[in-house]
Amino acid sequence: MTFAIMMAAMTAGLYAGSVFLDIYTEEEKQADPQKRDTGLFFFRGNPGAPFAVCNAGGAFAYVGAMHDSFPHALELSKLSYNTFALIYRPDCAYEDLAQAIAYIHDHADELGTDTEGYSLWGGSAGARMPAVLGNADYLRQLTGRTDLPQASAVIMQYTGYSTVSPQDAATYACAGTSDGIAPWRTMQRRLQSLSSLGIPTEFHAYEGLPHGFGLGTGTVAEGWIEDAVRFWEENR
Repeated sequence: MTFAIMMAAMTAGLYAGSVFLDIYTEEEKQADPQKRDTGLFFFRGNPGAPFAVCNAGGAFAYVGAMHDSFPHALELSKLSYNTFALIYRPDCAYEDLAQAIAYIHDHADELGTDTEGYSLWGGSAGARMPAVLGNADYLRQLTGRTDLPQASAVIMQYTGYSTVSPQDAATYACAGTSDGIAPWRTMQRRLQSLSSLGIPTEFHAYEGLPHGFGLGTGTVAEGWIEDAVRFWEENR
């Protein structure tokens, strides 16, 4: 873990309550030094509780964890869930999320988490990652494994991802109506298409909010994360 990542977590007041986990072996990190900065911040919930993985946005140019994953992970851990914030390589984001899911499943006993009924979260570019890895076919392709269960729910904020498949997971999405980067109607149309396939969905458009509202504290979106957790629980 780099000093910059550690300092970002400490600045957010999160580092003391979290643990950074390497998801690649030493041999893998030697072969690709970028993997040394790739891993999971673990925000521990209750023993045996299900897990969530939060993925920050950043246009696949950087990882905006301070805004789009650390706060979410902290809130979810307060609600008892074992939560992981992924620090990924922007040019290998899907590969790193696939590795993270496999790592958590393979180390579930020592991490104290349930492997059934997990959820994947993300905002902006980071929302495309759970949408892809929440798809049963892509999960098998990207992990190279058939023993990993599909996520029970995908929770997405403000992204223009529009691909639809019968293999997609139950999906909750929210966005602001003043988002100039990811038009909210694109998300709405995608969820309508998923719903027509019989996939559970829930969509919220928050009046006047721009891109990147995070937890929505002090805005019309405040409390959305509890709504998303309810959706997750209903689909576990």
